[in-house]
Amino acid sequence: MVLQLHVWGPAFSLPSIDAQCLAAIAYCSEVLPKDSWELIASSDPSVSPTGELPALQNDSVWVSRFRNIVDYLRQYSEGDWDLDQNLDEVQKADSVAFSSFVESRGQPLLDLSLYVTSQNYYTNTSPAYGALLQWPNQWILPPKLHAAAKTRTEHLGLSSLDLQAMEDQRQREHNAAVASGQIPKNLLPSQPSTVSKLLGRTAQTNQFRLVALTADFFEPLEAMLARTKTYLLPADKDNETPSSLDCLALAYLSLALVPDLAFPWLRDAMRSKAPLLAAYTERMRDRCLGEDSTPAQAFKPEEPSKLPWRAPERISVSTVGKTLLGTLADNTPFLSEVRQNRRLKRAVEEDESFSSVEKQALSSYADASTKDMFVSIAAVVAGTAALVGYMVQVGLLSFERRGADEEEFEEDVGMSHFEPESVNDILGI
Repeated sequence: MVLQLHVWGPAFSLPSIDAQCLAAIAYCSEVLPKDSWELIASSDPSVSPTGELPALQNDSVWVSRFRNIVDYLRQYSEGDWDLDQNLDEVQKADSVAFSSFVESRGQPLLDLSLYVTSQNYYTNTSPAYGALLQWPNQWILPPKLHAAAKTRTEHLGLSSLDLQAMEDQRQREHNAAVASGQIPKNLLPSQPSTVSKLLGRTAQTNQFRLVALTADFFEPLEAMLARTKTYLLPADKDNETPSSLDCLALAYLSLALVPDLAFPWLRDAMRSKAPLLAAYTERMRDRCLGEDSTPAQAFKPEEPSKLPWRAPERISVSTVGKTLLGTLADNTPFLSEVRQNRRLKRAVEEDESFSSVEKQALSSYADASTKDMFVSIAAVVAGTAALVGYMVQVGLLSFERRGADEEEFEEDVGMSHFEPESVNDILGI
């Protein structure tokens, strides 16, 4: 069977809007024969049993996440489809360490650039998702991804890049001050703050932190590239073949360099601080990803291209229903916790980076959390039932039915059909 790689679809002239998907695409384009795999811009995590993209499908086998896909291809091909097969033990250890560095430092910067920065999210990122997704996902998934990115970057102290949230908070504080009488109404501003005003207030605060974050990510990779000249970690002695680390780095660096955003602070930082890295990214992009990609090319592949695009299947009624029910469950307090614990357990079991002891501990935690929640629900139900029973016993609640004689009497005097026509009827005037 032909391998199928399901990914988030094209955006910003790149084959995918997601870094992990771009890394998987770059690796497959390097290591797989072109007629042995298909690239499908499904843009729907529910197509995979793991609920994640990228997802590699081989008949009934599904594998998610870049590193797991790399390991699966190596095992499935018995070492033939492995860019790192010529690396020695030290180089393999370096590959693991730098891959972790790229993911841990690169993802927060992409979150800040594409999602947290309000100008970029509302002007570029959100419309890009709108071009990829079908109903109802186009209304459900972008806000979830936006919220997840904001949560992942809260610890960086750069929430001021989210101008919409800043303006909402300012408006709430302003309304509270007015309501308490702290600000006279005649001093209220006639016009709300503009984007340029908000940017002016936060630019200096953001500048120092962004400079530190971008330098922390770009400078080590720039220094590493200055030594190797061609690739971050060449996979052969002639420095002609990239490694899996290069594919992963390409994904994060291309999403930093290529998108033409309304507020391109990340691209500007890369070009000024790491010119070798910028040139490397363009070179790797031409080699692994080919020409510019568009949603039309992915959804209706007609002309031949470097990547083996295959049109995704049309969304079915059952899939729409499943998506709506899943969204409802995720927003229902008890059901959302059950689903989160199940996702955690499944992710831990499939992630090879965890040891057996860690897997057992995290799985036990997920099971215990689910059990505790059900015990809490049972306790609440039992307590409510006991309270209702007590109130009935002492006479605070009564469920007695009226007798037939009472109903006949009301019908005779017309009480059951009494409808006053005016206030005078009610007052008896």
